[in-house]
Amino acid sequence: MMHSARFSLPADHPCLPGHFPGRPVVPGVVLLDAVLEAARGAGFGEPVGLASAKFLRPVGPEEVVDIALRPTPGGRIAFAAHRPDGSLAFSGEVETAR
Repeated sequence: MMHSARFSLPADHPCLPGHFPGRPVVPGVVLLDAVLEAARGAGFGEPVGLASAKFLRPVGPEEVVDIALRPTPGGRIAFAAHRPDGSLAFSGEVETAR
């Protein structure tokens, strides 16, 4: 069963100044927090660990990413986040306390 969530960070968010001057990029920890919130909201249980994460393309302020979540046979939650142009921005797996 696949679940999805949409994420976007406002341009005035306090994590953006200094990350990076002249070309703001949403920090990976903020993106991963969105994944964890989406997993909780989808009823997958409480996330307890990050098994893997790969960041392939930067996500800018106010850029929308669609996060797809699906359970894996190993009991983890796989995630993949795509930018509006369809490119994969980041992906990985989360462990939950089920």
